[in-house]
Amino acid sequence: MKHSDQSRRAVIKGMGVAAAAALGAAPAQAATAVPAEGEIWSSEYWAKKGDIPLWMFRKRIGAPKPGEPARPVVFFVHGSSVTSRVFDLTVPGKGEYSLLNAFARFGFDCWTMDHENYGKSGRTSGNADIASGVEDLKAAVEVIARETGQTKYHFVGESSGALRAGAYAMAAPERIDRLVFAAFTYKGEGSPTLAKRAEQLAYYRSHNMRKRDRDMIRSIATRDKPGTSDPAVMEALADVEMQFGDQIPTGTYLDMTANLPVVHPEKVLAPVLLVRGEHDGIAAVPDLEEFYNKLPNGDRQFIILPGTAHSVALATNRELFWHVTRAFLTMPAPIVT
Repeated sequence: MKHSDQSRRAVIKGMGVAAAAALGAAPAQAATAVPAEGEIWSSEYWAKKGDIPLWMFRKRIGAPKPGEPARPVVFFVHGSSVTSRVFDLTVPGKGEYSLLNAFARFGFDCWTMDHENYGKSGRTSGNADIASGVEDLKAAVEVIARETGQTKYHFVGESSGALRAGAYAMAAPERIDRLVFAAFTYKGEGSPTLAKRAEQLAYYRSHNMRKRDRDMIRSIATRDKPGTSDPAVMEALADVEMQFGDQIPTGTYLDMTANLPVVHPEKVLAPVLLVRGEHDGIAAVPDLEEFYNKLPNGDRQFIILPGTAHSVALATNRELFWHVTRAFLTMPAPIVT
């Protein structure tokens, strides 16, 4: 593709002749994250999954310019009870809570989307389960490829967003650069939250939507360990989430209570970072260790964040999550493999 070739030449030029020679013919995805200052530029896009419109959002430092060095794309995948606003939250007086802003400043081209039946995306009679989310991501990457000329992307998923990202990685390994699974669950064993949630299994099987009101959003800060998230942040999240109503799909809850595992480690070929909050009530350590030990790629890490619960993106200690994620996504290529 012509655009891809332009991006490749721009990357090599930006890296310098010596570095380019050492690396050989660098593919389009060999973009390097260079921290940047300036105004954050944003734009909305629409993907189409059949007849279903899917809303996408992008942030980076400065508008895209022809011929500039490519920036690595990182795609943030939201979970069961929130929309993509969880990654771009403004909380006056509380510091930076937007992952999109933070990673744009780190030099990434940041993308996210509302899955089917969430946020601004189209409404259907479906339950928006993990398999549906995979199809959403397939539609989304076509837009990203068109807009960036790149063919591989980093994915960062939180909670069932990590399941969506992992299932997509199994389906489209050629599209994956590096994966970050935050608040992930493999088989769900040893999870008090999932055991409690399973009490509603009959409801999830018979209903495609469930109630997600302001109190439920508030509980994100208190469910595992109060004090790990600021209640004021959850009020800000509720303010932006409730504009879409108090109903949310049941599909990912059904998958997490009845259909695990939905991501099989042997089929996840890319480098993986597993991130768990110390007090996470869903992602038990032995469950994650089993997943981690079965990953085929030697380029993998498992990190536990202290003083953090299930929600790492909006935790008080969120900058720990930024740090480990940024470090993993900017790992230098190994000389010996």
